[in-house]
Amino acid sequence: MNADFFNALDLLEKEKGIPKEYMIAKIESALANACRRELGATTVIRVQLDFAKNDFKVFQRREVVADGEVEDPKCQISLSEAKALSRRNKLGGFVETKLDTKNFRRLSAQNGKQMIIQAIRDAERERQTREYEEKKEEIITAVVDKVDNSTGNLILDTGTGYATLLKGEQIPGEIFDVGDRIKVFISEVKTGETRGPIVTLSRIHPNFIKRLFELEIPEIQDGTIVIKGVSREAGSRSKIAVMSRDENVDAIGSCVGKNGTRISAILDEIGDEKVDIIKYSDDIAEFVGAALSPAKAISVTVEDERTCKVIVAPEQLSLAIGKEGQNAKLAARLTGCKIDIKA
Repeated sequence: MNADFFNALDLLEKEKGIPKEYMIAKIESALANACRRELGATTVIRVQLDFAKNDFKVFQRREVVADGEVEDPKCQISLSEAKALSRRNKLGGFVETKLDTKNFRRLSAQNGKQMIIQAIRDAERERQTREYEEKKEEIITAVVDKVDNSTGNLILDTGTGYATLLKGEQIPGEIFDVGDRIKVFISEVKTGETRGPIVTLSRIHPNFIKRLFELEIPEIQDGTIVIKGVSREAGSRSKIAVMSRDENVDAIGSCVGKNGTRISAILDEIGDEKVDIIKYSDDIAEFVGAALSPAKAISVTVEDERTCKVIVAPEQLSLAIGKEGQNAKLAARLTGCKIDIKA
């Protein structure tokens, strides 16, 4: 080992976040295994890295046993032999002999090298998994590194590593090019066995909209306004229920912003998708009526704990139900109620 090798440990820690102590332990293990390949599986090896001299030493460790009781000379030494090496050696103690690693076969050295390379990969995978776990359920900004034209999937550089945004997790109709910066929601992180963490990215998850509001609306960030629920059909329509903890703060007005500046930043991110901002209420009838926006309800009757009957004007019926029942479905998901709409 030369100075470049030891400097590489410093670089690994600085650039990839792999602790030097972790690599030292892996290197010592790799060297010990390489030695055992040469000397036998029962051989006890101790590796000593010397950072001051940019060098390492390997010792064979053997237990001192009574004369005539040596069963395995690879890990045992007789008392008389031990005394010949040093008068201070005693029965039950241990003798360490420095080994000349220059004579190790190339195969053993190659195996040791592969173990070190694998240790670096394992540490890199653990670091990536840890960083993704810290960002789980959050929005990150990534750069499109590759577009798979056959599947529509995107390979993204997330800053932590590379991850795939599947076509099915993209908002319908949106198109990206290499180099584009896009926001994605990390919905799930699993530990990969060979190629690093398996990260599920999404732009259609309901919490993608929720996090966008949290990023853009200061009153949500400081807790003055609370998001009570989100229902979504990505690319078409979303409904988000908000509530103000301060009677002097208008929850819907704060989310829209002056001249629509705040909501426009969110709409720019999701394209043509419409967003209905709903005022939350503990009164289920009032909440259901508001959730059917943009339709106006004449009356809402709570028939049981989770069923409501809504009466609307005849000209409002199609608006309340929505195309293919979309508006009513989203309102039902948002409120948790079954909604029966009548003209």
